[in-house]
Amino acid sequence: MSNVPNDLKYSEDHEWVRVEADGTATVGITDHAQKTLGDIVFVEMPEVGKKFEAGEPIGVVESVKAASDIFTPVGGAIIAFNEDVSESPEMVNDDPYGDAWIYKIKMSNKADLDKLLSPDAYAKLIAE
Repeated sequence: MSNVPNDLKYSEDHEWVRVEADGTATVGITDHAQKTLGDIVFVEMPEVGKKFEAGEPIGVVESVKAASDIFTPVGGAIIAFNEDVSESPEMVNDDPYGDAWIYKIKMSNKADLDKLLSPDAYAKLIAE
């Protein structure tokens, strides 16, 4: 069974969002996504400063068996990406909700959060 922390919001595309105290959002891929992909060998990171609308592809996660787009669950400007994951993508397999976040974004529209799934709704989605 996949780990679904209660303090996050989720997209149907299997990304998670943690809203930080300063109003920015940290985004990564879910435990379910990393289990489905298998051993992750590469993560294409978004460019700092680039702006995206919610739902747009911002990068790619590649595993030994598949490549999958990363879609941003919230719109805004990229303010950071995780250099550790860029150098050691297998971190995502070990700790997708901790040190293996993918990027941070300054949200342009907090209403994007209202379109995301609660932990319970995401757990139901991946149980199907």
